[in-house]
Amino acid sequence: MRVIGGEFRSRRLKSIPGRETRPTPDRLRETLFDILAPRIEGAVFLDAYAGTGAVGIEALSRGAVRCVFLEISRRAVDLIRENLHALGIEARAGVVTGKVLASLARQQADIVFLDPPYEMTAEYPAALEQSSAPLVIAQHSARVDLGASHGGLRRTRVLRQGDNALSFYTKEPGP
Repeated sequence: MRVIGGEFRSRRLKSIPGRETRPTPDRLRETLFDILAPRIEGAVFLDAYAGTGAVGIEALSRGAVRCVFLEISRRAVDLIRENLHALGIEARAGVVTGKVLASLARQQADIVFLDPPYEMTAEYPAALEQSSAPLVIAQHSARVDLGASHGGLRRTRVLRQGDNALSFYTKEPGP
């Protein structure tokens, strides 16, 4: 796995062998950040269910000022920290260990990326409703429809690539 673009372009990232994590494919990450390009510079990014941290590290590489990684797996948290250290960007990141739903609402971010394991589809609605960010992107199986709205968020776009899909949610304007 590698960083696709930005400051750390082509740098390799360590990953966990096996099926414990499901890294976002390079092509999907590239498409995601092509879409986010106008919004990522100077943003605070949150990578929930971070796995290896590749999506959040990509955000930092492309100009996010800070990234918070939320992950329950101790092995994945250690790997995220190793990847951050290898790139020398620990000071621009926060790593929170524990259940995402227990800490998501306490985090402030401009952009939230949600990627729970596909077998945890019940996490999506709760995570979407807890997020206070103006933009939330959920990666999910292309066979799953996450719904048009959750709490104050309304889906504005769905992008499908192979078996994966990205649903983009933005805050609905208040009354």
